[in-house]
Amino acid sequence: MKKVLYVLLAVLLALSVLGLATCKKKEEAAPGEKKIRVALYVNGTLGDKAFFDSAHRGIKQAEEEFGVYTKTIEGTYEEANWEPDLAQLAEGDWDVIIAGTWQLVQIVEKLAPKHPEKMFVIYDSSADYSKGGLDNVYSILYAQNEGSFLVGALAALITSSDMPKVNPEKVIGFLGGMDIPVINDFKVGYIQGAKHIDPDVEVLVSYANAFNDPGKGKELVLAQYEQGVDIAFNVAAETGIGLLDAAKDKDRYAIGVDSDQYILFKETDPAKADNIVTSMMKNVDDSLYRAVKMYIEGTLPVGEAEVLGIAKDGVGVADNENYRKLIPEEFRSRIKELEDKILSGEIKVDTAFGQ
Repeated sequence: MKKVLYVLLAVLLALSVLGLATCKKKEEAAPGEKKIRVALYVNGTLGDKAFFDSAHRGIKQAEEEFGVYTKTIEGTYEEANWEPDLAQLAEGDWDVIIAGTWQLVQIVEKLAPKHPEKMFVIYDSSADYSKGGLDNVYSILYAQNEGSFLVGALAALITSSDMPKVNPEKVIGFLGGMDIPVINDFKVGYIQGAKHIDPDVEVLVSYANAFNDPGKGKELVLAQYEQGVDIAFNVAAETGIGLLDAAKDKDRYAIGVDSDQYILFKETDPAKADNIVTSMMKNVDDSLYRAVKMYIEGTLPVGEAEVLGIAKDGVGVADNENYRKLIPEEFRSRIKELEDKILSGEIKVDTAFGQ
């Protein structure tokens, strides 16, 4: 009798364990639905310490916080790669396909109507919604002119001051990756901000005609420093790393772009970081994280473009330890006042785009 009881108990225990295992499997699968899959396509490479790195950072944050699956595909700067790469992504098992810059807009406009089940996100440019068939496309634009107004004002305050490394000439610099509207939107805001502080400030402008040539960027900015520039603004992605190298070599001031470049170089190259007084933050990372969040919540405003400026934390000035160390409180307060005036509408910032 005891043997029978032992056998029954053993069977019941085995069934119990099996049941628990089955339940566990069900619980693991219970989220049941496959993970949301998000692809970020960059028409360049990571490692620019600015624009593309910021985009990658944003979707990785979404992956960590929302449990989505993400992948960043580097298309390189070979234009022939871009359309076939994006077409392959559109054919693949992706729920959201993110592609930035004006260079990819027409490709997305061509693919989106063929794949209405996919969601497409364009950042730093906008689809032409008048074409129709783009109800599955959300575009993100940034008011980089507003943030650039603030750092232009800061550059003018610095070049007109008696801060260390500043020469008697009121000359500031601007390095653009290419002579295109989005880069010129930075430029017009920067110049307007500088002239708002001091109409006599001269702005030297150089274009590298490339976003991936740090050597060219360094060469152009070294020439600017030789012409009396004591602070220069980097708006050139990977090319702009050359501007930061020039500032390091000449011991002049620099303004970073897109990401907080002081923080990015603080550990790896402190001598380079020391001269970065601040960065004009174009918060691509926050905007893409926000886009994925809205997609999950079902609130993504597809079929339209959204402009993110100071008011929506799309742009701003990096307020880090170096900024507070190098920049007098009087100047920092002045920049905050100008920010408030832009927010209130008292200051209207010029743009390179049509009104």
